[in-house]
Amino acid sequence: MKVGVFDSGLGGLTVVQAITKTFKGAQIFYIADTLFAPYGEKSKEQILKHSLDVTNYLINKHKIDVLIVACNTATSAAIKFLREEFPTLIVIGTEPGIKPAMQNTLTKKVGVLATPATLNGDKYQELLNELSKEHDVKVFEQACAGLVEQIEDGKTNHPETISMLEDWLKPMHLNSVDTIVLGCTHYPLISQIIKDVMGAKIKLIETGTAIAKRLENLSSQNGHINDGELSIKVFYTGDIKIDMINMILETWENGGKIVVRDTNE
Repeated sequence: MKVGVFDSGLGGLTVVQAITKTFKGAQIFYIADTLFAPYGEKSKEQILKHSLDVTNYLINKHKIDVLIVACNTATSAAIKFLREEFPTLIVIGTEPGIKPAMQNTLTKKVGVLATPATLNGDKYQELLNELSKEHDVKVFEQACAGLVEQIEDGKTNHPETISMLEDWLKPMHLNSVDTIVLGCTHYPLISQIIKDVMGAKIKLIETGTAIAKRLENLSSQNGHINDGELSIKVFYTGDIKIDMINMILETWENGGKIVVRDTNE
């Protein structure tokens, strides 16, 4: 099984990390599209073009069987088109975990941290409207403009990053939010800071595990045997912080064989 995964940067590696815990017998090709990052502040048309370009590269170069769009923003802008354009490809998207957040909150108050493009996207708005009919929960949204860049620059514990989060999280803290949706795959990388600001009891909802389970189910239906070696190749299209990649990989367990290289193709 050959699995292609892409994001605008390193955030999607949190999804790959979840996959490595249970998925075997496959090759994973990860693209950090850093040349065009961040997606979250680009137009829907731009995001769609980049998503299509990366998908075509993964199909033509690596002959992938599965595509994982490990980016909430790209999922919102491009997932429907990608499924229509490549009907024989298994295509898995990333959605904010609003449903489990609404099911788990005790205070009936949920926070959502996401990029501006995700919060303004039709897919997110439709999901929120649908779930709001089923759950009496107040949602506090926060567009985190600039946070992805801070993480990509390796400034996860930088005073500026901490200050940004303190400002954004203050209304949630004052309103007794007890569950926060991490609506971007980059945000699990700063989960400890969020816990420090909000308190240890805060529940953080990310989607890596759900995507891993979805991959297992769909691949098994297509004859995949979940056994054997797992290899991971990480590619990037523009500048990237190798130290940041190494920091992420150091936290992995059972990560398989990992190779990091750039690509201009």
